[in-house]
Amino acid sequence: MDSLIRQVLSELQACVSQISAENLAQAVALIENAPRIFVAGAGRSGLCMRAFGMRLMHLGKTVYVVGETTTPGIAAKDLLILGSGSGRTSSLLAMARQARSHDAKVMLITTDATSPMVELADQLVIIPAPSLGMDEGERNPVSIQPMGTLFEQSLLILCDSLILSMMRQSEVSAAHMLERHANLE
Repeated sequence: MDSLIRQVLSELQACVSQISAENLAQAVALIENAPRIFVAGAGRSGLCMRAFGMRLMHLGKTVYVVGETTTPGIAAKDLLILGSGSGRTSSLLAMARQARSHDAKVMLITTDATSPMVELADQLVIIPAPSLGMDEGERNPVSIQPMGTLFEQSLLILCDSLILSMMRQSEVSAAHMLERHANLE
C-alpha cells in the first residue's frame, strides 16, 4: 500500500508542477474581478468545483453552484468556472454557450486544449492528466489511477492553491474565512 501511495503522490507532483503559473495568475485576476462567480462540473469534477465554490464563499466572494435551486441567472461580467477533464461534457458545453450568450466570462479547467469548450473560454487552465474516456493507449501522461482520477485530484489541489493565492493577495486569514463557515449544522 505504501508504494501505491508514493506513486499516486508522485503522479500528483509531476502533474500539478506542469500547470502554467501565468495561466494561474490570469485565473486569479479573472476571479478577483468577477462580480459574481458560478461553478460547475460533472461527476467527481463537479464535487471538486462545489468544494472550490465553498472556499470562494469563505473568501467573501458571491458564488453559486450551477444547478442549485437558489442559483440566479448569469449576467454580463459574471464568471462561469467549469471543471471538465474532457472539455466535451454536453451539459457543461451548453452552460458555457449560455454564459457567453449573456456576455459572461468563462474559465475552463481541463486536460484537453483542443476540446469544443476551449473555443468558448476566456481563460484556459490545462491540467496535464489523463481524462475519462481516453483509451489506455492514448493516456499521455500515463497514470496508474483509473479514468480521470489524476485530473480530479489535481483539480482539487489546483483550486485549493488558487484559494491560498487569493488569501495572500487580499490578506484574508483562515480566521476571517471561518466567520463565513456554515453554523446551522
